[in-house]
Amino acid sequence: MNTEIYIAFLAYFSILLAIGLISYKKQTSEADFIMGSRSLNFWLTALSAHASDMSSWLFMGFPAAIFVAGLSQSWIAVGLLLGMFMNWQFVATKLRIATEKNNSYTLSSFFESHFADKSGTLRILTATITVFFLTCYLSAGLIAIGRLLESVFGIDYYFGLTVAASVVMLYTFIGGFITVAWTDLFQAIFLLFMIMLVPAMAFSTIDGGWESIQAAASAQEISLSFIPDTSPASIMTIIFLVFGWGLGYFGQPHIVTKFMGIKDAKDLHKSKYFGISWEILALTAATAIGLVGMSYFKNGLANPELVFIEMVKSLFHPFAAGFILCGVLAASMSTMDSQILVCASIFSEDFYKHAIHKKASSKELLRVSRAGVIGISLLSLFIAFNKNATVLEAVQYAWSGLGASFGPLVLMALYSSKANKYGAIAGIVTGGVIAGTWDLVNPWIIDYAIPSMLPAFFLSLLMIYVVSVLSGRKAEGEIQKAEVRI
Repeated sequence: MNTEIYIAFLAYFSILLAIGLISYKKQTSEADFIMGSRSLNFWLTALSAHASDMSSWLFMGFPAAIFVAGLSQSWIAVGLLLGMFMNWQFVATKLRIATEKNNSYTLSSFFESHFADKSGTLRILTATITVFFLTCYLSAGLIAIGRLLESVFGIDYYFGLTVAASVVMLYTFIGGFITVAWTDLFQAIFLLFMIMLVPAMAFSTIDGGWESIQAAASAQEISLSFIPDTSPASIMTIIFLVFGWGLGYFGQPHIVTKFMGIKDAKDLHKSKYFGISWEILALTAATAIGLVGMSYFKNGLANPELVFIEMVKSLFHPFAAGFILCGVLAASMSTMDSQILVCASIFSEDFYKHAIHKKASSKELLRVSRAGVIGISLLSLFIAFNKNATVLEAVQYAWSGLGASFGPLVLMALYSSKANKYGAIAGIVTGGVIAGTWDLVNPWIIDYAIPSMLPAFFLSLLMIYVVSVLSGRKAEGEIQKAEVRI
Protein backbone atom coordinates (compact mmCIF):
# COMPACT_ATOMS: atom_id res chain seq x y z
CA MET A 1 0.00 0.00 0.00
CA ASN A 2 1.27 3.43 -0.91
CA THR A 3 0.72 6.45 1.33
CA GLU A 4 0.63 8.77 -1.67
CA ILE A 5 -2.34 6.88 -3.16
CA TYR A 6 -4.11 7.16 0.17
CA ILE A 7 -3.53 10.91 0.17
CA ALA A 8 -4.93 11.19 -3.37
CA PHE A 9 -8.13 9.40 -2.45
CA LEU A 10 -8.54 11.39 0.75
CA ALA A 11 -8.05 14.59 -1.26
CA TYR A 12 -10.77 13.52 -3.68
CA PHE A 13 -13.19 12.63 -0.89
CA SER A 14 -12.46 16.00 0.72
CA ILE A 15 -13.27 17.82 -2.51
CA LEU A 16 -16.65 16.08 -2.71
CA LEU A 17 -17.50 16.94 0.86
CA ALA A 18 -16.35 20.54 0.32
CA ILE A 19 -18.61 20.86 -2.72
CA GLY A 20 -21.42 19.44 -0.62
CA LEU A 21 -20.91 22.09 2.04
CA ILE A 22 -20.40 24.97 -0.41
CA SER A 23 -23.49 24.11 -2.47
CA TYR A 24 -25.55 23.44 0.63
CA LYS A 25 -28.78 25.37 0.83
CA LYS A 26 -30.98 25.18 3.86
CA GLN A 27 -33.86 22.86 3.04
CA THR A 28 -37.17 23.81 4.55
CA SER A 29 -39.28 21.28 2.68
CA GLU A 30 -39.25 17.91 1.01
CA ALA A 31 -39.47 19.67 -2.39
CA ASP A 32 -36.16 21.45 -1.70
CA PHE A 33 -34.43 18.22 -0.71
CA ILE A 34 -35.60 15.86 -3.46
CA MET A 35 -36.10 18.21 -6.42
CA GLY A 36 -34.25 21.42 -5.57
CA SER A 37 -37.56 23.26 -6.11
CA ARG A 38 -36.96 22.83 -9.87
CA SER A 39 -34.16 25.40 -10.01
CA LEU A 40 -31.35 23.88 -12.15
CA ASN A 41 -29.94 25.63 -15.24
CA PHE A 42 -29.49 23.82 -18.57
CA TRP A 43 -25.81 22.85 -18.32
CA LEU A 44 -26.10 21.66 -14.73
CA THR A 45 -29.12 19.58 -15.73
CA ALA A 46 -27.24 18.11 -18.71
CA LEU A 47 -24.09 17.03 -16.90
CA SER A 48 -25.96 15.85 -13.82
CA ALA A 49 -28.23 13.66 -15.98
CA HIS A 50 -25.36 12.16 -17.96
CA ALA A 51 -23.10 11.69 -14.93
CA SER A 52 -25.98 9.85 -13.26
CA ASP A 53 -26.16 7.63 -16.32
CA MET A 54 -22.47 6.75 -16.67
CA SER A 55 -21.76 4.57 -13.66
CA SER A 56 -18.58 2.59 -12.93
CA TRP A 57 -19.23 0.31 -15.89
CA LEU A 58 -17.89 3.17 -18.07
CA PHE A 59 -14.41 2.48 -16.66
CA MET A 60 -14.77 -1.24 -15.91
CA GLY A 61 -17.61 -3.14 -17.57
CA PHE A 62 -17.63 -1.48 -21.00
CA PRO A 63 -13.83 -1.37 -21.60
CA ALA A 64 -13.72 -5.02 -20.47
CA ALA A 65 -16.31 -5.93 -23.12
CA ILE A 66 -14.18 -4.27 -25.84
CA PHE A 67 -10.97 -5.76 -24.39
CA VAL A 68 -12.37 -9.31 -24.49
CA ALA A 69 -14.74 -9.34 -27.47
CA GLY A 70 -13.60 -6.55 -29.78
CA LEU A 71 -15.16 -3.56 -31.51
CA SER A 72 -18.49 -5.29 -32.12
CA GLN A 73 -19.23 -4.55 -28.46
CA SER A 74 -19.11 -0.83 -29.23
CA TRP A 75 -22.70 -1.19 -30.43
CA ILE A 76 -23.51 -0.95 -26.72
CA ALA A 77 -22.31 2.66 -26.90
CA VAL A 78 -24.38 3.28 -30.02
CA GLY A 79 -27.45 1.99 -28.20
CA LEU A 80 -26.76 4.21 -25.20
CA LEU A 81 -26.27 7.32 -27.31
CA LEU A 82 -29.43 6.70 -29.31
CA GLY A 83 -31.39 5.87 -26.19
CA MET A 84 -30.32 8.98 -24.30
CA PHE A 85 -30.91 11.20 -27.32
CA MET A 86 -34.44 9.82 -27.71
CA ASN A 87 -34.96 10.36 -23.99
CA TRP A 88 -34.04 14.03 -24.31
CA GLN A 89 -36.04 14.38 -27.52
CA PHE A 90 -39.31 12.69 -26.59
CA VAL A 91 -39.49 12.45 -22.80
CA ALA A 92 -37.61 15.31 -21.13
CA THR A 93 -39.79 18.33 -21.96
CA LYS A 94 -43.16 16.58 -21.77
CA LEU A 95 -42.28 14.91 -18.46
CA ARG A 96 -40.97 18.17 -16.96
CA ILE A 97 -44.19 20.01 -17.83
CA ALA A 98 -46.48 17.15 -16.78
CA THR A 99 -44.84 16.57 -13.39
CA GLU A 100 -44.96 20.26 -12.51
CA LYS A 101 -48.62 20.38 -13.50
CA ASN A 102 -49.37 17.34 -11.30
CA ASN A 103 -47.00 18.52 -8.53
CA SER A 104 -45.14 15.19 -8.74
CA TYR A 105 -41.59 14.53 -7.57
CA THR A 106 -41.35 10.80 -8.31
CA LEU A 107 -42.45 8.56 -11.17
CA SER A 108 -44.74 6.82 -8.69
CA SER A 109 -46.66 9.99 -7.85
CA PHE A 110 -46.72 11.04 -11.51
CA PHE A 111 -48.29 7.75 -12.61
CA GLU A 112 -50.85 7.88 -9.81
CA SER A 113 -51.87 11.43 -10.65
CA HIS A 114 -51.85 11.00 -14.43
CA PHE A 115 -53.95 7.84 -14.37
CA ALA A 116 -56.20 9.04 -11.52
CA ASP A 117 -55.56 5.92 -9.44
CA LYS A 118 -57.20 6.63 -6.09
CA SER A 119 -56.54 3.10 -4.78
CA GLY A 120 -52.81 3.73 -4.37
CA THR A 121 -51.95 0.43 -6.09
CA LEU A 122 -50.05 2.02 -8.95
CA ARG A 123 -48.01 4.26 -6.67
CA ILE A 124 -46.97 1.51 -4.24
CA LEU A 125 -46.23 -0.96 -7.05
CA THR A 126 -44.04 1.53 -8.89
CA ALA A 127 -42.24 2.55 -5.70
CA THR A 128 -41.55 -1.05 -4.66
CA ILE A 129 -40.12 -2.09 -8.03
CA THR A 130 -38.01 1.08 -8.19
CA VAL A 131 -36.43 0.45 -4.79
CA PHE A 132 -35.77 -3.22 -5.63
CA PHE A 133 -33.93 -2.62 -8.91
CA LEU A 134 -32.16 0.56 -7.75
CA THR A 135 -30.66 -1.27 -4.78
CA CYS A 136 -29.28 -3.82 -7.26
CA TYR A 137 -27.88 -0.95 -9.32
CA LEU A 138 -26.38 0.68 -6.24
CA SER A 139 -24.73 -2.58 -5.26
CA ALA A 140 -23.03 -2.70 -8.69
CA GLY A 141 -21.50 0.72 -8.04
CA LEU A 142 -20.28 -0.35 -4.64
CA ILE A 143 -18.83 -3.58 -6.05
CA ALA A 144 -16.83 -1.52 -8.55
CA ILE A 145 -15.54 0.77 -5.80
CA GLY A 146 -14.68 -2.18 -3.56
CA ARG A 147 -12.69 -3.86 -6.31
CA LEU A 148 -10.92 -0.62 -7.09
CA LEU A 149 -9.82 -0.09 -3.50
CA GLU A 150 -8.90 -3.76 -3.18
CA SER A 151 -6.79 -3.65 -6.34
CA VAL A 152 -5.08 -0.32 -5.68
CA PHE A 153 -4.70 -0.44 -1.92
CA GLY A 154 -4.74 -4.14 -1.21
CA ILE A 155 -7.15 -3.32 1.62
CA ASP A 156 -10.18 -5.28 2.66
CA TYR A 157 -12.97 -5.22 0.08
CA TYR A 158 -15.69 -4.76 2.69
CA PHE A 159 -13.92 -1.92 4.44
CA GLY A 160 -13.55 -0.09 1.13
CA LEU A 161 -17.27 -0.49 0.44
CA THR A 162 -18.15 0.90 3.81
CA VAL A 163 -15.95 3.99 3.41
CA ALA A 164 -17.29 4.77 -0.09
CA ALA A 165 -20.92 4.30 0.91
CA SER A 166 -20.42 6.53 3.93
CA VAL A 167 -19.02 9.42 1.85
CA VAL A 168 -21.87 9.31 -0.70
CA MET A 169 -24.43 9.00 2.07
CA LEU A 170 -22.95 11.96 3.94
CA TYR A 171 -22.98 14.57 1.17
CA THR A 172 -26.37 13.39 -0.12
CA PHE A 173 -27.76 13.59 3.42
CA ILE A 174 -26.36 17.10 3.87
CA GLY A 175 -27.50 18.81 0.69
CA GLY A 176 -30.06 16.70 -1.19
CA PHE A 177 -30.84 17.38 -4.88
CA ILE A 178 -28.84 20.61 -5.29
CA THR A 179 -25.70 19.18 -3.71
CA VAL A 180 -26.02 15.98 -5.75
CA ALA A 181 -26.31 18.07 -8.94
CA TRP A 182 -23.17 20.12 -8.17
CA THR A 183 -21.11 17.09 -7.14
CA ASP A 184 -22.29 15.36 -10.33
CA LEU A 185 -21.12 18.37 -12.33
CA PHE A 186 -17.65 18.20 -10.80
CA GLN A 187 -17.47 14.43 -11.25
CA ALA A 188 -18.68 14.60 -14.86
CA ILE A 189 -15.86 17.00 -15.76
CA PHE A 190 -13.31 15.07 -13.73
CA LEU A 191 -14.11 11.61 -15.09
CA LEU A 192 -14.23 12.86 -18.69
CA PHE A 193 -10.75 14.34 -18.40
CA MET A 194 -9.33 11.18 -16.81
CA ILE A 195 -10.96 8.70 -19.18
CA MET A 196 -9.57 10.64 -22.15
CA LEU A 197 -6.10 11.08 -20.67
CA VAL A 198 -5.32 7.45 -19.81
CA PRO A 199 -5.81 5.72 -23.21
CA ALA A 200 -3.94 8.58 -24.91
CA MET A 201 -0.97 8.10 -22.56
CA ALA A 202 -1.05 4.31 -22.92
CA PHE A 203 -1.24 4.52 -26.73
CA SER A 204 1.83 6.76 -26.79
CA THR A 205 3.87 4.02 -25.07
CA ILE A 206 2.92 1.27 -27.54
CA ASP A 207 5.52 0.45 -30.20
CA GLY A 208 3.81 0.27 -33.57
CA GLY A 209 0.67 2.14 -32.60
CA TRP A 210 -2.49 0.86 -34.29
CA GLU A 211 -0.61 -1.95 -36.05
CA SER A 212 0.41 -3.28 -32.63
CA ILE A 213 -3.24 -3.30 -31.51
CA GLN A 214 -4.25 -5.13 -34.69
CA ALA A 215 -1.51 -7.72 -34.17
CA ALA A 216 -2.49 -8.27 -30.53
CA ALA A 217 -6.15 -8.62 -31.45
CA SER A 218 -5.31 -11.09 -34.20
CA ALA A 219 -3.15 -13.17 -31.85
CA GLN A 220 -6.05 -13.32 -29.37
CA GLU A 221 -8.58 -13.99 -32.17
CA ILE A 222 -10.52 -10.79 -31.39
CA SER A 223 -12.28 -8.97 -34.22
CA LEU A 224 -11.68 -5.26 -34.70
CA SER A 225 -14.60 -4.94 -37.09
CA PHE A 226 -17.83 -3.23 -36.06
CA ILE A 227 -19.65 -5.96 -37.96
CA PRO A 228 -17.52 -9.16 -37.75
CA ASP A 229 -19.62 -10.88 -40.43
CA THR A 230 -23.02 -10.66 -42.09
CA SER A 231 -24.41 -13.87 -40.65
CA PRO A 232 -27.90 -13.70 -39.08
CA ALA A 233 -26.37 -14.44 -35.68
CA SER A 234 -23.95 -11.51 -35.94
CA ILE A 235 -26.65 -9.08 -37.07
CA MET A 236 -28.96 -10.24 -34.29
CA THR A 237 -26.18 -9.72 -31.75
CA ILE A 238 -25.75 -6.11 -32.90
CA ILE A 239 -29.50 -5.48 -32.72
CA PHE A 240 -29.62 -6.95 -29.24
CA LEU A 241 -26.70 -4.80 -28.06
CA VAL A 242 -28.27 -1.59 -29.39
CA PHE A 243 -31.83 -2.13 -28.24
CA GLY A 244 -30.97 -4.17 -25.14
CA TRP A 245 -29.38 -1.04 -23.68
CA GLY A 246 -30.95 1.86 -25.59
CA LEU A 247 -34.58 1.05 -24.75
CA GLY A 248 -33.85 1.22 -21.04
CA TYR A 249 -33.41 4.99 -20.86
CA PHE A 250 -37.08 5.86 -20.84
CA GLY A 251 -37.60 4.19 -17.47
CA GLN A 252 -34.52 5.08 -15.40
CA PRO A 253 -35.81 7.10 -12.40
CA HIS A 254 -32.39 8.49 -11.44
CA ILE A 255 -32.03 9.97 -14.95
CA VAL A 256 -35.53 11.19 -15.78
CA THR A 257 -35.87 12.95 -12.42
CA LYS A 258 -33.05 15.24 -13.56
CA PHE A 259 -35.34 16.45 -16.35
CA MET A 260 -37.91 17.37 -13.73
CA GLY A 261 -35.45 19.59 -11.85
CA ILE A 262 -34.65 22.13 -14.58
CA LYS A 263 -35.92 25.67 -13.99
CA ASP A 264 -37.23 26.32 -17.50
CA ALA A 265 -38.48 23.45 -19.69
CA LYS A 266 -37.63 25.49 -22.80
CA ASP A 267 -33.92 25.10 -22.00
CA LEU A 268 -33.99 21.31 -22.23
CA HIS A 269 -33.04 21.36 -25.93
CA LYS A 270 -29.76 23.05 -24.93
CA SER A 271 -29.23 20.43 -22.22
CA LYS A 272 -29.75 17.71 -24.83
CA TYR A 273 -26.92 18.78 -27.16
CA PHE A 274 -24.57 19.70 -24.32
CA GLY A 275 -25.10 16.35 -22.58
CA ILE A 276 -24.92 14.19 -25.73
CA SER A 277 -21.62 15.84 -26.72
CA TRP A 278 -20.20 14.93 -23.30
CA GLU A 279 -21.40 11.33 -23.65
CA ILE A 280 -19.90 10.87 -27.13
CA LEU A 281 -16.48 11.87 -25.79
CA ALA A 282 -16.78 9.63 -22.71
CA LEU A 283 -17.90 6.52 -24.61
CA THR A 284 -15.28 7.01 -27.33
CA ALA A 285 -12.55 7.21 -24.69
CA ALA A 286 -13.90 4.11 -22.88
CA THR A 287 -13.80 2.21 -26.18
CA ALA A 288 -10.20 3.33 -26.66
CA ILE A 289 -9.27 1.89 -23.25
CA GLY A 290 -10.40 -1.58 -24.33
CA LEU A 291 -8.63 -1.34 -27.69
CA VAL A 292 -5.33 -0.01 -26.37
CA GLY A 293 -5.48 -2.58 -23.57
CA MET A 294 -5.27 -5.43 -26.11
CA SER A 295 -1.74 -4.39 -27.02
CA TYR A 296 -0.79 -2.96 -23.65
CA PHE A 297 -1.63 -6.27 -21.91
CA LYS A 298 -0.70 -8.78 -24.60
CA ASN A 299 -0.92 -11.67 -22.14
CA GLY A 300 -4.37 -10.65 -21.00
CA LEU A 301 -5.64 -9.99 -17.49
CA ALA A 302 -7.07 -12.34 -14.89
CA ASN A 303 -9.91 -9.86 -14.41
CA PRO A 304 -10.62 -7.88 -17.61
CA GLU A 305 -12.75 -5.39 -15.67
CA LEU A 306 -9.51 -4.05 -14.18
CA VAL A 307 -8.01 -3.06 -17.55
CA PHE A 308 -8.29 0.68 -16.84
CA ILE A 309 -7.08 0.32 -13.26
CA GLU A 310 -4.03 -1.76 -14.15
CA MET A 311 -3.21 0.60 -17.01
CA VAL A 312 -3.22 3.59 -14.68
CA LYS A 313 -1.11 1.84 -12.05
CA SER A 314 1.60 1.03 -14.58
CA LEU A 315 1.63 4.44 -16.27
CA PHE A 316 1.61 7.00 -13.49
CA HIS A 317 3.30 8.00 -10.27
CA PRO A 318 1.39 6.62 -7.24
CA PHE A 319 -0.09 9.98 -6.23
CA ALA A 320 -1.16 10.79 -9.80
CA ALA A 321 -2.45 7.23 -10.23
CA GLY A 322 -4.52 7.51 -7.09
CA PHE A 323 -6.06 10.77 -8.24
CA ILE A 324 -6.77 9.44 -11.75
CA LEU A 325 -8.37 6.30 -10.38
CA CYS A 326 -10.77 8.54 -8.55
CA GLY A 327 -12.39 8.78 -11.97
CA VAL A 328 -13.87 5.35 -11.28
CA LEU A 329 -15.13 6.66 -7.98
CA ALA A 330 -16.55 9.68 -9.81
CA ALA A 331 -18.48 7.46 -12.22
CA SER A 332 -19.81 5.29 -9.42
CA MET A 333 -20.64 8.05 -6.97
CA SER A 334 -22.34 10.31 -9.52
CA THR A 335 -24.76 7.48 -10.23
CA MET A 336 -25.12 6.27 -6.66
CA ASP A 337 -25.99 9.64 -5.13
CA SER A 338 -28.84 10.17 -7.62
CA GLN A 339 -30.16 6.65 -7.02
CA ILE A 340 -30.00 7.07 -3.26
CA LEU A 341 -31.90 10.35 -3.55
CA VAL A 342 -34.59 8.75 -5.73
CA CYS A 343 -35.07 5.97 -3.19
CA ALA A 344 -35.17 8.47 -0.33
CA SER A 345 -37.88 10.46 -2.14
CA ILE A 346 -39.86 7.25 -2.58
CA PHE A 347 -39.65 6.49 1.13
CA SER A 348 -41.00 9.93 2.03
CA GLU A 349 -43.32 10.73 -0.88
CA ASP A 350 -44.74 7.29 -1.72
CA PHE A 351 -44.48 5.12 1.38
CA TYR A 352 -44.58 7.47 4.38
CA LYS A 353 -46.83 10.25 3.07
CA HIS A 354 -49.18 7.96 1.19
CA ALA A 355 -49.42 4.89 3.41
CA ILE A 356 -48.47 6.04 6.92
CA HIS A 357 -49.11 9.74 7.53
CA LYS A 358 -51.07 11.51 4.79
CA LYS A 359 -51.08 14.82 6.68
CA ALA A 360 -47.36 14.89 7.35
CA SER A 361 -45.78 18.35 7.27
CA SER A 362 -43.01 19.33 4.85
CA LYS A 363 -40.43 19.31 7.65
CA GLU A 364 -41.51 15.85 8.76
CA LEU A 365 -41.21 14.55 5.18
CA LEU A 366 -37.79 16.17 4.95
CA ARG A 367 -36.68 14.16 8.00
CA VAL A 368 -38.09 10.98 6.47
CA SER A 369 -36.21 11.69 3.21
CA ARG A 370 -32.95 12.02 5.10
CA ALA A 371 -33.67 8.81 7.01
CA GLY A 372 -34.29 7.18 3.63
CA VAL A 373 -30.82 8.25 2.49
CA ILE A 374 -29.31 6.35 5.41
CA GLY A 375 -31.59 3.34 5.02
CA ILE A 376 -31.04 2.76 1.31
CA SER A 377 -27.28 3.27 1.67
CA LEU A 378 -27.09 0.56 4.31
CA LEU A 379 -29.30 -1.81 2.31
CA SER A 380 -27.26 -1.46 -0.87
CA LEU A 381 -24.06 -1.89 1.15
CA PHE A 382 -25.39 -5.18 2.52
CA ILE A 383 -26.25 -6.42 -0.98
CA ALA A 384 -22.81 -5.44 -2.33
CA PHE A 385 -21.13 -7.66 0.24
CA ASN A 386 -21.95 -10.52 -2.14
CA LYS A 387 -19.51 -9.69 -4.92
CA ASN A 388 -20.04 -12.72 -7.15
CA ALA A 389 -21.66 -10.85 -10.07
CA THR A 390 -19.61 -8.78 -12.49
CA VAL A 391 -20.26 -5.05 -12.62
CA LEU A 392 -21.67 -5.28 -16.16
CA GLU A 393 -24.05 -8.12 -15.22
CA ALA A 394 -25.37 -6.33 -12.13
CA VAL A 395 -25.88 -3.06 -14.01
CA GLN A 396 -27.58 -4.76 -16.94
CA TYR A 397 -29.96 -6.65 -14.64
CA ALA A 398 -31.05 -3.46 -12.85
CA TRP A 399 -31.08 -1.41 -16.06
CA SER A 400 -33.37 -3.92 -17.76
CA GLY A 401 -35.66 -4.17 -14.76
CA LEU A 402 -36.17 -0.41 -14.47
CA GLY A 403 -36.32 0.23 -18.20
CA ALA A 404 -38.87 -2.50 -18.93
CA SER A 405 -41.02 -1.75 -15.88
CA PHE A 406 -41.38 1.99 -16.42
CA GLY A 407 -40.13 2.94 -19.90
CA PRO A 408 -43.22 1.74 -21.82
CA LEU A 409 -45.53 3.37 -19.28
CA VAL A 410 -43.70 6.72 -19.41
CA LEU A 411 -44.12 6.75 -23.21
CA MET A 412 -47.78 5.71 -23.05
CA ALA A 413 -48.53 8.27 -20.34
CA LEU A 414 -47.00 11.07 -22.40
CA TYR A 415 -48.22 10.06 -25.85
CA SER A 416 -51.34 7.89 -25.59
CA SER A 417 -54.85 8.82 -24.52
CA LYS A 418 -55.92 5.17 -24.42
CA ALA A 419 -53.74 4.06 -21.51
CA ASN A 420 -55.48 3.80 -18.13
CA LYS A 421 -54.57 2.67 -14.62
CA TYR A 422 -55.42 -0.99 -15.28
CA GLY A 423 -53.14 -1.10 -18.30
CA ALA A 424 -50.47 0.75 -16.33
CA ILE A 425 -50.50 -1.82 -13.54
CA ALA A 426 -50.46 -4.72 -16.03
CA GLY A 427 -47.56 -3.15 -17.94
CA ILE A 428 -45.41 -2.55 -14.86
CA VAL A 429 -45.94 -6.09 -13.56
CA THR A 430 -45.27 -7.65 -16.97
CA GLY A 431 -42.10 -5.66 -17.60
CA GLY A 432 -40.69 -6.12 -14.12
CA VAL A 433 -41.38 -9.85 -13.86
CA ILE A 434 -40.08 -10.70 -17.33
CA ALA A 435 -36.95 -8.56 -16.90
CA GLY A 436 -36.27 -10.09 -13.51
CA THR A 437 -36.73 -13.73 -14.54
CA TRP A 438 -35.90 -13.79 -18.26
CA ASP A 439 -32.43 -15.28 -17.85
CA LEU A 440 -34.03 -18.34 -16.24
CA VAL A 441 -36.77 -18.62 -18.86
CA ASN A 442 -34.72 -17.85 -22.01
CA PRO A 443 -33.04 -21.30 -22.32
CA TRP A 444 -36.44 -23.03 -22.22
CA ILE A 445 -37.77 -20.93 -25.12
CA ILE A 446 -34.81 -20.49 -27.47
CA ASP A 447 -31.15 -21.50 -27.55
CA TYR A 448 -30.03 -17.98 -28.48
CA ALA A 449 -29.45 -15.58 -25.58
CA ILE A 450 -31.88 -12.66 -25.95
CA PRO A 451 -31.41 -9.61 -23.67
CA SER A 452 -34.25 -9.41 -21.18
CA MET A 453 -34.94 -5.80 -22.15
CA LEU A 454 -36.41 -6.71 -25.54
CA PRO A 455 -39.17 -9.17 -24.56
CA ALA A 456 -39.87 -7.35 -21.30
CA PHE A 457 -40.16 -3.88 -22.87
CA PHE A 458 -42.36 -4.81 -25.82
CA LEU A 459 -44.60 -7.19 -23.88
CA SER A 460 -45.07 -4.48 -21.24
CA LEU A 461 -46.01 -2.01 -23.98
CA LEU A 462 -48.45 -4.53 -25.46
CA MET A 463 -50.03 -5.27 -22.08
CA ILE A 464 -50.57 -1.58 -21.33
CA TYR A 465 -52.40 -1.12 -24.62
CA VAL A 466 -54.45 -4.35 -24.60
CA VAL A 467 -55.54 -4.16 -20.96
CA SER A 468 -56.32 -0.44 -21.26
CA VAL A 469 -58.48 -1.00 -24.35
CA LEU A 470 -60.29 -4.00 -22.86
CA SER A 471 -60.91 -2.37 -19.48
CA GLY A 472 -61.92 0.88 -21.21
CA ARG A 473 -64.51 -0.91 -23.35
CA LYS A 474 -65.89 -2.68 -20.29
CA ALA A 475 -66.29 0.65 -18.47
CA GLU A 476 -68.03 2.20 -21.49
CA GLY A 477 -70.39 -0.79 -21.69
CA GLU A 478 -71.30 -0.45 -18.02
CA ILE A 479 -72.05 3.28 -18.48
CA GLN A 480 -74.27 2.57 -21.50
CA LYS A 481 -76.23 -0.09 -19.56
CA ALA A 482 -76.76 2.33 -16.69
CA GLU A 483 -78.06 4.95 -19.11
CA VAL A 484 -80.52 2.44 -20.62
CA ARG A 485 -81.85 1.52 -17.16
CA ILE A 486 -82.35 5.20 -16.37
